[in-house]
Amino acid sequence: MEASGSNKGFFQDQPIIKNQFHDDVSVRRITELFLPSSVLGGIRPDIVQLGDDVLSEQIFDWVVDAEHNQPYLRGDGRDAFGKSKSELIVTEGWRKLQEFGYQKGFIALNYDSDYGPYNRLIQFIRCHLWEGSCANTLCPAAMQDGAARLLQRHIFGQAATKLSSTERRVFQNAYDHLTSRDPNKTWTSGQWMTERTGGSDVSQTETIATYDPYPTSSPIPLADAHENIPLGPWSISGFKWFSSATDSQMTILLAKTDPTKGVSAFFAPMRRHDPIHISATGVRGGSSSSELNGVTIQRLKRKFGTQSLPTAELELKNMRGWLIGEEGKGIQEISTILNITRVHTAVSSVGYLGRGLGVAKGFALVREVGVGRGRRVPLASHPLHMRTLANLTVEYHGLMLLVFYTVQLLGLSERQRQHSHCSPSPSPSPSPSPSPSPPHPLTPPPTLTSPLLRVFSSLHKSHASDRALPLLYACMQALGGVGYLLNDETPHANLARIYRDACVGAIWEGTTDVLAGDTIRAVRHPKGGKAVSEGLRWVVEKGLGYVREEGKTEKEWVESVRVEWEKVRDRMERQGQEELLPEARGVVFRLSEVLIAVLYLVDAATHPGPEIEEMCRRYLVEKGFVLEKEGEGKKDLAMDQAIVYGADKAPGVVAAGTKL
Repeated sequence: MEASGSNKGFFQDQPIIKNQFHDDVSVRRITELFLPSSVLGGIRPDIVQLGDDVLSEQIFDWVVDAEHNQPYLRGDGRDAFGKSKSELIVTEGWRKLQEFGYQKGFIALNYDSDYGPYNRLIQFIRCHLWEGSCANTLCPAAMQDGAARLLQRHIFGQAATKLSSTERRVFQNAYDHLTSRDPNKTWTSGQWMTERTGGSDVSQTETIATYDPYPTSSPIPLADAHENIPLGPWSISGFKWFSSATDSQMTILLAKTDPTKGVSAFFAPMRRHDPIHISATGVRGGSSSSELNGVTIQRLKRKFGTQSLPTAELELKNMRGWLIGEEGKGIQEISTILNITRVHTAVSSVGYLGRGLGVAKGFALVREVGVGRGRRVPLASHPLHMRTLANLTVEYHGLMLLVFYTVQLLGLSERQRQHSHCSPSPSPSPSPSPSPSPPHPLTPPPTLTSPLLRVFSSLHKSHASDRALPLLYACMQALGGVGYLLNDETPHANLARIYRDACVGAIWEGTTDVLAGDTIRAVRHPKGGKAVSEGLRWVVEKGLGYVREEGKTEKEWVESVRVEWEKVRDRMERQGQEELLPEARGVVFRLSEVLIAVLYLVDAATHPGPEIEEMCRRYLVEKGFVLEKEGEGKKDLAMDQAIVYGADKAPGVVAAGTKL
């Protein structure tokens, strides 16, 4: 026996995170389920490389820098002589991670590539891999994506005929920046809705916009002198209480123009040209001289998580902007952004969870524990630990099915709108043309795509972002005490950081309760509710019918899901909105579980195998669709390992208990 010391004795091997495109069983199944083989074959090399790149040492160095050197206001918002000066400072790590995201085209891909209706699926599979390493840079990117889509609809859609030549030039310029892959050109965007009067409730907005065009006799001030982009004719003043992406170059915001018209949507650049600016070194003017466009950063928020992300309170005084759409129609306009940012938030939730499972799986391969009589085995061969990870994997895959089915709906909806509005085709890409037939059996008819997206947009984020948190916490537990530590010195294993950042998913873009209530309103809406209900019925009946036709699934499973669907459907049809609202969370969560069960059955029938069938069975048992029967299923260590690591890799764990 020899005593241990600071530098001698036992030292635990670090967990190794594998490329998640190969290592994450759910990611592999999702890509094969939703993407045609011809499309998947074309993008596979790029995604495989991306899966390696996001786990590089350089990326994690930038993550640590972004976390340690958090954003701040120089001089706490004033210069040395006391004058107000809103100068936001962000770290190099944050900037480098953003530049990496721009170059990899996490947002641009949807606008400069043409994979037909699969653009969104490919985009969000890539975002899923990036989420655990991006240090929250995908938050402003999500709003960048939403703003790009909104402006795209106005530039190329039916509303384009209502734009003046100047408005078209201004919107096109912003759109070009938002969809660029050049770090020197790319913009992100703010999404300013929240005020002190409420979060998701924007009806009490206190930001006021006044139409105040510049006199024709004087030169119009510029947002950018180099690109000759004029400032807008609307003067906007107010106070925005919670503004993420404070370092963005533009924003989409809500303001009131008339108390009788509701809120309106505006585009505004974050900065404007300052022709009389004198720098600290005495240089006057110049095309690069700029100042904030009527914005004062009141203070930066201190948050539990997402600490690398600059979030602020902003005072607006004569911020100049451009009206988007019609006055009083701001909710309709901003909903285009919300549909996209909610999907980004849900993908981030399952992305964090996928990374958490990846770390837990890696730890289980290198951590040994005693099992009695002096015998030690890796956690990957410990029956209880593997049962825990297998059960986590089962629920994780269910959330992935729900989220990526919503992504599919988003891609289909946008594709239909592009065709109906005759927007120009994106830049050429290696995707086949025309688009191959959709592989997923639940690809809806065009008439049901928009109604389904309306309800799934709220439902999937409400359920997935809420359920991901306890599952991610269980991944932290799987590492024991080290899982609770802020492992900045071993950043790839820092699950505490990921957990803190993931907590915001159930709050941003509508809390769980807000979105559950919105789902009920969608179903019970006097005009659109019928189409929504028809869409939900189509998904369930089409899915269960497909499974019956395949004949590879237990009839009892199909019948039990059908019975639960009828219970939820009857309740939503029988009770009015006011009756349903107090119970909305429970109703919507059960509806989500029914839809996940259908998607699970379809997955198992489309690409059958003992692992997915056992995962499906366990989900149905866990959620109370069927009762556990003695001797049913395959619940041994080998099956648990196959669920967690994949059937093709599990034998290596059993045989050697070492790193795969």
